[in-house]
Amino acid sequence: MSRSTPTSQTATTTKRPPATGRKRRARKDGDLPENTYQHELIGTASNQTLAGNPLVSVRAADLAGSAGYLLKALGKSPLKAGAHLGGYLKELRAIVGGNSSVAPDPKDKRFADPAWQSNAFLRALLQSYLAGQSELNRFIESTNLAPLEKSRAQFVAALLADALAPSNSPLTNPAALRKLVDTGGMSLARGIRQFGRDVLDNRGLPAQVDSTPFKVGENIATAKGEVVFRNEMFELLQFAPTTENVYARPLVMSPPQINKYYAIDLSPEKSLIQWIQDSGVNLFVISWRNPTSEHRDWGLSDYALCLDQAVNVARRITGSPDVNMWGSCSGGITLAAYLGWLAARGEGHKVANTSWAVCVLDMPSALDDTTLGLFTTPAALRAAKASSRRKGVLSGQDMARMFAWMRPNDLIWNYWVNNYLLGNKPPAFDILAWNNDTTRLPAQLHADYLDLVQQNPYSNPGTLEIAGESIDMTRVKVGAYVVGGTTDHITPWQGCYGTARLFGDDATYVLSNAGHLQSLVNPPGNPKSFYYAAPAAAENPETWLQNAGERQQGSWWPHWREWIGQRSGDSLPAPKKLGSRKYPPLCPAPGTYVMER
Repeated sequence: MSRSTPTSQTATTTKRPPATGRKRRARKDGDLPENTYQHELIGTASNQTLAGNPLVSVRAADLAGSAGYLLKALGKSPLKAGAHLGGYLKELRAIVGGNSSVAPDPKDKRFADPAWQSNAFLRALLQSYLAGQSELNRFIESTNLAPLEKSRAQFVAALLADALAPSNSPLTNPAALRKLVDTGGMSLARGIRQFGRDVLDNRGLPAQVDSTPFKVGENIATAKGEVVFRNEMFELLQFAPTTENVYARPLVMSPPQINKYYAIDLSPEKSLIQWIQDSGVNLFVISWRNPTSEHRDWGLSDYALCLDQAVNVARRITGSPDVNMWGSCSGGITLAAYLGWLAARGEGHKVANTSWAVCVLDMPSALDDTTLGLFTTPAALRAAKASSRRKGVLSGQDMARMFAWMRPNDLIWNYWVNNYLLGNKPPAFDILAWNNDTTRLPAQLHADYLDLVQQNPYSNPGTLEIAGESIDMTRVKVGAYVVGGTTDHITPWQGCYGTARLFGDDATYVLSNAGHLQSLVNPPGNPKSFYYAAPAAAENPETWLQNAGERQQGSWWPHWREWIGQRSGDSLPAPKKLGSRKYPPLCPAPGTYVMER
């Protein structure tokens, strides 16, 4: 199945999720960056957050082997190589003569400066670069390499071409040259200082964010609540309702282990937690502990049993016999394991309805048509397990570095230009500060996630055991509301649709016009927001999109509020205090575990 973004069709059957990531930034007016370059930088980076990707490292041997495929192509097809070299030289003659029509993609922000077209030298340099890149790609495509070899060769060629882009040089980037003159050389001096700091403090990669303005519990993660339960693996936060009445059935959230929970509570105007509080829902959110090497043995079974503890606490505090649950990204993977465990034990009655945000349970589909998928081989999986087993954890910083090299223009070279060539500080933006506040994965949980890629147990009953129980998702009977994002590169929207299909034709699927995190952090008020919503009755996602009806303008949050309200039981007076006699408040939200680094 193709994993590309859905395309536009004729006017009579229009379904038009956008072809590029949304540039929405829910910020206060005074917080906008002062220059356009950083404005665009934030918009791009907001759709490239780490989340659950990647769990498999691209090894040096894999890159060397991929580069070897380029040499293999030259050896096997010297005549084709010569022909493409001749084509490049012919284009160079046209460029020198001013007769070339080669031009960058209008969406390529690297070459948006008018000087790339108005200055004859820069225009010729850019055209030479683009012509060489195009001819190399055409040569690789024309060879007789196997499809996987060809794709890996293209990846290495793209890495090389991205690094050699003339926009990355201080001598040929027109914006950098102008700023050098305008600041009397100070921009270059600042850039050199920042480069030195990043070599020492960020292992040589340019910093993506200035996190200093953001303080957890002070100006982000400020929703009012209490820690009502704590064990060695998680804290359970209960958030105070803002309505006079609350629904009888509480909602328990399972956030990703790979990130800290407060992506859904960045600021009051875009806090999903506060939206839920305002919806009359009694909300409990798990805050996972940031593990260290001593916790290397924590695995998927342990995390699933943590969900059972959280559910039991929420039931005891509220007096409800059951709960609704929410799983985001890898937190949804844990939720599925928990639901399968409950079903196997005959305790499925504990959970009535579920919400799933940007979560793919058909694990291999999350890698389809992705760069990382090119390198997800049995050998790579074994090597990834061995690496985290030696260290005891998989570092969030290591994951972030690998993810950056999967998308170097967005996550490396953009910041290279901003930080070093222009001498700007990295942008100060809450989503990027959250993304930079990485966590670690215990070695066992990392290994369990990698096994899911190989076994795909949620689609293949009996291939996964959780705490001694065999998991069969066909036995799980819950209401389901599933959200995907049109430009999500991490959990593709088609894969998220597969999650909805696991729960039957009555499951509701919602497709939001955004990327991975932005499809979740999607408060009402943005006039560019829209979504589709319909039962997941079609066999494949493209057919579902065709039959989903008219697109709905605005955020999907009000749509979910109505859905969850219909499934949350009676309306009762809101509790005057959080917790209970058995589970008294331990400390205010956001708690203590979220502070651990």
